[in-house]
Amino acid sequence: MTDIAVVDYGMGNLRSVAKALLHVAPERSIVVSGDPAVIRGAGRVVLPGQSAMPDCIRCLDASGLADVVLEAARTRPFLGICLGLQMLFESSEEGPTRGLAVLAGRVVRFRDEAMTLADGQRLKVPHMGWSPVHQTRAHPLWAGIADGTRFYFAHSYHPAPADPAVTVGTTDYPSTFTCAIARANIFATQFHPEKSHRAGLQLLANFVAWDGRS
Repeated sequence: MTDIAVVDYGMGNLRSVAKALLHVAPERSIVVSGDPAVIRGAGRVVLPGQSAMPDCIRCLDASGLADVVLEAARTRPFLGICLGLQMLFESSEEGPTRGLAVLAGRVVRFRDEAMTLADGQRLKVPHMGWSPVHQTRAHPLWAGIADGTRFYFAHSYHPAPADPAVTVGTTDYPSTFTCAIARANIFATQFHPEKSHRAGLQLLANFVAWDGRS
């Protein structure tokens, strides 16, 4: 049986994610696959994503993998990364487009009128670079990662969950937004752990060891 399947639906930073997982878990079988049988048989599933939400949803639908992703999100340790987090919600302003509706809420764009700091400095959209992540509650995937640790971001949209209880991490740009969510067997991040050096590798190692319970 495959230990970890990285879902290949034609979008996302798949090889970098798989390489980072292999680095932290060289003894595990890790595959990048678009085969529903392989994904269904995997003990853990990772859904990466980058580019635009409408493109990701279109490619996921065209690949025939939407149902197997939804099944994985219900049944085993599941990690969403960047667009892989955004697709879990009901809809996105980008497009606009529908999501998978695993979680209630929507994905919104950074508001241009909110991009000014107190000193008058304007922040750019997309949000690209390193920002501190504030852990709003304990979770096994935060083990060994200090509150306020910086992670790497590259995005113009972010989740706005309907239920605040799913938020486990926030970032300020400049207003506070949700950048990590968790519910039952699901953990997902707006930032890229595979690009976040030691802290990102620690989070991925925690995912490999996680039993899917908070």
